[in-house]
Amino acid sequence: MATQTPSPTPSAPSIDDATKSAGQAVGYLSSHWEGWVTGGVKIIFILVVAMVVRAVIRTMISKMVTRMAQAHRENQPALITNLLENAERRKQRSQAMGSVLRSVASFLILGTAALTALSVLGINLAPLLASAGVAGVAIGFGARNLVTDFLSGVFMILEDQYGVGDQIDTGVASGTVLEVGLRVTKLRGDGGEIWYIRNGEVKRIANMSQGWATATVEVPVGYHEDLGRVEELILAAAEEMAKDDPWTEQLWEPVKVLGVDSLGADTVVVKVAAKTMPGKAMPVARELRRRIKTVLDENGIQVGTVSLPAARTEDESAAAAEIAAPSVLADPTSAQSRAATAIAPAASPTQTPTQTESNTRQPGHEDGR
Repeated sequence: MATQTPSPTPSAPSIDDATKSAGQAVGYLSSHWEGWVTGGVKIIFILVVAMVVRAVIRTMISKMVTRMAQAHRENQPALITNLLENAERRKQRSQAMGSVLRSVASFLILGTAALTALSVLGINLAPLLASAGVAGVAIGFGARNLVTDFLSGVFMILEDQYGVGDQIDTGVASGTVLEVGLRVTKLRGDGGEIWYIRNGEVKRIANMSQGWATATVEVPVGYHEDLGRVEELILAAAEEMAKDDPWTEQLWEPVKVLGVDSLGADTVVVKVAAKTMPGKAMPVARELRRRIKTVLDENGIQVGTVSLPAARTEDESAAAAEIAAPSVLADPTSAQSRAATAIAPAASPTQTPTQTESNTRQPGHEDGR
């Protein structure tokens, strides 16, 4: 049986070994403490400068946003300014722009500070930047729709393509803008429905609330009416309308009679146009149409075509009632007529041919007795 050798017991460290280890630690600290302190001071200085710059820039952006929200055009009347720049629209647009600018500024400043601090620590940034680039490309491909919506929303807000309260047509839906976001635009349709439209899907936008609108009215009058007289009456009705509230604010220019738009067999269509404030073309057109109808009726001008059926006499009504629609059964040679002909009854099997002939003989041809 093999004998088991005892394992050597570790010897206690001597004073010389401890002194040597302490000397090495002191030497390492004495040779690196300056670099550590310098690096820490640099990092703290970088972070402090970044936070100060970030706070200053965010404050400047907030002041700019507040000024944009409260700004008004001094070279235009107050009425037009209020109409063209809705307060809620300016507020939402400025808030959205401020949020985007603050986020971009914070990302750039803090990202630059982080990279600078890592370089102070001696970390190689090349692999880190390469990995971040690959991750950014992957995220960009995976969330390209989200990125497209976001960028489209940013440019829509910066270019002021539309805002809250505008009447727009995006192709897929139309209505009044309720909210403009960086990703989604909210509309209320004419029937009261709410549409949520992604900004990246909007290819074209028709804004009916910017600048001014045109109210168009077509007036059909009798073919033999005096067109000069009709034009005078239309302009007189428009002048009276421009003096009444609220039409005096909604009509921006005098109503114009453009002339004859089309000719019909019984009517002549006269076209009328009026320049109105944005979004008020439909109510102005309805009121102008009503006033034109009233003034033309008062002056005996025929509006539209009047065609009433002529009254019938009793004889004409009776003759019309006796007229029947043509039928194929009226022709005895037609297939329908032959199919509807009654079938002659068949002879009884108990009757003799003589009896059958006597039964079919007329009474006036019987043998005299």
